[in-house]
Formats: sequence, C-alpha cells, structure tokens
Amino acid sequence: MENHKLVLPQHLNQYGYLFGGNLLKWVDEYAWIAAVHDYPGRHFVTIGLDRVTFHRSVREGVILRFDIQQSKQGDSSVDYRVKVFAEDSVTGEEESVFTTTITFVCLDERGNKTSI
Repeated sequence: MENHKLVLPQHLNQYGYLFGGNLLKWVDEYAWIAAVHDYPGRHFVTIGLDRVTFHRSVREGVILRFDIQQSKQGDSSVDYRVKVFAEDSVTGEEESVFTTTITFVCLDERGNKTSI
C-alpha cells in the first residue's frame, strides 16, 4: 500500500522542521489502514514500533511517500514494514526519511486479544 502526505506549516516544529510526532502519527495511521484493508472486519490496535530513528530532516512543502508492506503475521498480531521517503518536487528524486516495523494486535469486541 502506498500513501502520500504534503508537509504543511502546521506540521513543523519551532525550528521549521517536520515535528517527529506528526510523522509517527502518519506511520501509525497509514499502517493501520493497510491492516484493516488486509483483514476486513478485524479490529487492530498498535502495540509497538521496532525503532524510531529519523534518517534526515524534512521541511515544509516536501511530499512524503509512505510504502507499507505486510512483513509477518502471527496468530493474533501482524507486522508491517513502513518506509518513508521525501520527494523533491522539482527533480522527482527521493531520499529515505524513516523506516520502521509496526506491530498491531487483533482485538475482539470486548478488547481481548483474538486470532486474526
């Protein structure tokens, strides 16, 4: 699955760079959407990210591309590999910004862990 996001002024920190919390929010949201599309009718919550390391800074006006691929499925959990790239709107070249694996667990209607 692929998504895109334009970095706007409201996404920036006090130094003019993308606030890391916004990137993490988008990673969580877009990966969750991938999980729901892959497993219709299931309810997922995030239980972890394997690492949070930003490869480069991002400024206003950059278009981010989120590449989300399922990497592992367990009985009640599923992992997605998320790669985020910054696109230069003039040249079209991309640079890696962030990579992580995010894990979701499937819950039943009472909030208990259940098989996918």
